Amino acid sequence: APKTISRPSRTMARFSPLVLALALLAPVVTAFTVQRTPSFVRKHAGATTVSMALGDADEPIVLIGVAADSGCGKSTFMRRLVQNFGGSNVGPLGGGFGNGDGWETNTLVSDDVTVICLDDYHLNDREGRKVTKRTALDGAENNFDLMYEQLAALKSGKSIKKPIYNHVNGTLDTPEEIKPTNIVIVEGLHPFYDERVRELMDFSVYLDISDEIKFAWKIQRDMEERGHSLESIQASIESRKPDFDQFVGPQRAYSDLVISVLPTDLVADDVGKTLKVKMIQREGVDNFDPVYLFDEGSTISWVPCGKKLTCSFPGIKFAYGPDVYFDKEVSVLEMDGKFDNLQELIYVESHLSNTATKFYGELTQQMLKLSDAPGSDNGTGFFQTLCALKIREIYEKITSKKVAADPISA
Repeated sequence: APKTISRPSRTMARFSPLVLALALLAPVVTAFTVQRTPSFVRKHAGATTVSMALGDADEPIVLIGVAADSGCGKSTFMRRLVQNFGGSNVGPLGGGFGNGDGWETNTLVSDDVTVICLDDYHLNDREGRKVTKRTALDGAENNFDLMYEQLAALKSGKSIKKPIYNHVNGTLDTPEEIKPTNIVIVEGLHPFYDERVRELMDFSVYLDISDEIKFAWKIQRDMEERGHSLESIQASIESRKPDFDQFVGPQRAYSDLVISVLPTDLVADDVGKTLKVKMIQREGVDNFDPVYLFDEGSTISWVPCGKKLTCSFPGIKFAYGPDVYFDKEVSVLEMDGKFDNLQELIYVESHLSNTATKFYGELTQQMLKLSDAPGSDNGTGFFQTLCALKIREIYEKITSKKVAADPISA
């Protein structure tokens, strides 16, 4: 039988890169608060009482799924997403080392958001996978029964005792308690693999990085920064590809929105410095109206470089139009190239509709807040930010609550 190692107690250790990246948001998100407006009020014994039990029909919990391979920008996207809701307290579950009682965790919590890493639902630990000879990408190496049971419980307003996969030493640690919050985001390799889990999602996002860009990025990280050989990098990518194509990639067909990162068409580029990025938006999704450029449903190619948008070589090109993706009707918004000056992004923003912004220039402001994050000068950051704003809008439609945005902070 596969070997499963359980640690007897939580251990003081390093946090996952996602938790560390998101914890840095604490000073950023204080301008965003959820204004709770109960949609259900009932009379009882002559007095007015308000039903506010989180998870009830009148106080729904919104569940968002984000699928992606490792190294595909999940951490940065989570930062862009959480900053729309965060509240005043953002950090790792348990508070981290500062309170003297922290443990290795992959979970981020704030006043209104919980981010759960689905790696915690690995069926076996690292040693156990050596016995089964399966990778973590294999669907059989994930406990979907428990994943479904616990996410359904959390969505209904119940606390859960979630496992912890310790990325430092590859063990399954003592479970941690997760309490329900207004928004629960689950991110990882398999959020839409299991139909039961998939049906729980209120909105699904897939971060899709082409093989060419994955290779270019991995060379930059592992060869230039870690001293790995080109041959070892190529072997690592090739060894993962069959399982990725079989178990992870097909989830694109179940996603409401896909951010696809591709090589540029503007210039020859083997190192992935210039990117073409598509935001593929499924039509007919509840509570979601696709973003469009100029005229909804039209087919447009636009080069905005000129007096209002500075473009160094090779320039910037936008495109928009209808398409079919995995047999579903979609609207596709595309950007090829990079921005020289993020302040000028407001010119592009002014030509987009259905952006879910609350005031003129909010999209540009959100980009500026994370201007130092990867992808902030190209379509990855641009479309991640647009997607985050749309998810905020979806949350408001489902819950009848309003998320306050501060137009002054930047």
